[in-house]
Amino acid sequence: MSVNIKEYQETCKMTAKKCENDKLEICNWGLGLAGEAGDVVSCIKKVVFHENEMIKDGIRENVGDMMWYTAMICNFYDWSLDEILGENLEKLEKRYASGGFSLKEAQRKGTMKKWSGTDSEVKIVGGVENG
Repeated sequence: MSVNIKEYQETCKMTAKKCENDKLEICNWGLGLAGEAGDVVSCIKKVVFHENEMIKDGIRENVGDMMWYTAMICNFYDWSLDEILGENLEKLEKRYASGGFSLKEAQRKGTMKKWSGTDSEVKIVGGVENG
């Protein structure tokens, strides 16, 4: 089944538990996302180190659950997940202008915004993000 991202984001709203206040709501979505990410990591560990190939479906299911929590975070802030994905693609196209991964391009020079403070982007000093 293929899904329209905008429709998915709207449908997620109908399946969400209501919280007492905004602070609890965003904590629920953020902590839920972190929990599902932990489940993905746990499943990957079991596939790789326990050689349990049957758990692969758990990775897939938990990635879906992560997307649900991601959509709910976007809904909380009234952000379009579709637009966020588009912005991310634009950033990646700028970062990897050669068309593929390279260590030099992965340094994020000029493609990573600083979220706080006065500078608009993070500066790379000696191969390390500074700012």
